[in-house]
Amino acid sequence: MSVVKTSGVQIEAISACVPGKIVKTEDYPLFTKSELKFFQSGTGVKERRFADNNVCASDLCERAARAFFDSGITKPEEIGVIIFVTQSPDYILPASAILLQQRLQLGKNVLAFDINLGCSGYIYGLSVISSLMTASNIEKGLLLCGDVSSPSLSYEDKSVYPLFGDAGTATLLRKGEVESVFNLQTDGSGHASIIIPGGGTRNPVCSTTFEKKDFGNGIIRADRDLHLDGVEVFNFALREVKPNVTKVLETAGVEQDEVDYLIMHQANKLMNETVRKKMKFPEEKVPYSIDVYGNTSSASIPLTIAHCFTNEELSGKKKLLLSGFGVGYSWGSAIVQTDNLKVIPVIEFDE
Repeated sequence: MSVVKTSGVQIEAISACVPGKIVKTEDYPLFTKSELKFFQSGTGVKERRFADNNVCASDLCERAARAFFDSGITKPEEIGVIIFVTQSPDYILPASAILLQQRLQLGKNVLAFDINLGCSGYIYGLSVISSLMTASNIEKGLLLCGDVSSPSLSYEDKSVYPLFGDAGTATLLRKGEVESVFNLQTDGSGHASIIIPGGGTRNPVCSTTFEKKDFGNGIIRADRDLHLDGVEVFNFALREVKPNVTKVLETAGVEQDEVDYLIMHQANKLMNETVRKKMKFPEEKVPYSIDVYGNTSSASIPLTIAHCFTNEELSGKKKLLLSGFGVGYSWGSAIVQTDNLKVIPVIEFDE
């Protein structure tokens, strides 16, 4: 296990932005009534947000970051590093974080780069930006996490299309008197369980990339569409998340009952609830946003915070246990301490 400790860096504020277009699960015509009931009871997804064709993840994250400037929490010139965690960048190259440096009018001395991660991306991103700030004179940094997954979903794939939504988030970090502990893990043998097999360098776009194939059981998709083996992902989460969380708690010297909230990647309500029960966390300490936003990849943890909490609820000192797990397989947990964490209510994107 890869344990990372950082000191002197803390989360100051969190913001999230979602598209205005609401897509309700009950309106999905390919579900029978029984399938709809089964899907909603298992995943918890009642509606999601889909971006318009000309809206990228960077646009949503930019809007979320601007909220810090507009509210006076910080200024562009105070930012020393910007990291963008996404699997839906604007271009193959250059990195979207570089474009966001210019669009947000940050200084030329800013470090800027992308991280290609999904479900675990917020945890990994926090560890990377916190480590950079711990080892440097950078006073403030922006961690942007978001994906526009909807273009990669096959409308005729009942296992995937009704599950994922689009969102962008921004987390502002600053120097502070706290320590954070991260436990990061990887198992590439599970890479085929969540994958878009066509369109990359391994399988370049060709005449068959967008041809739909019928896999049975209501799954019709192309190689350029997202493939998901839900059973394998479920088994992976039940096998790996609890020991990962247990290790980070032990390393941080934190008892489970000292944790104010456990905030998990919003993968699937049944999956997350099974993990919660295995870890014996009380329901009131485990918030959810999957019912209104679906699975939003690396954005889901900060989006859940923005959706579920107010400044008053997170006032004072809090211990947050964060856990992200999925595509890769890649997973990780973190113990972070906050002090009067500022939360901006979820922003609805308008062009």
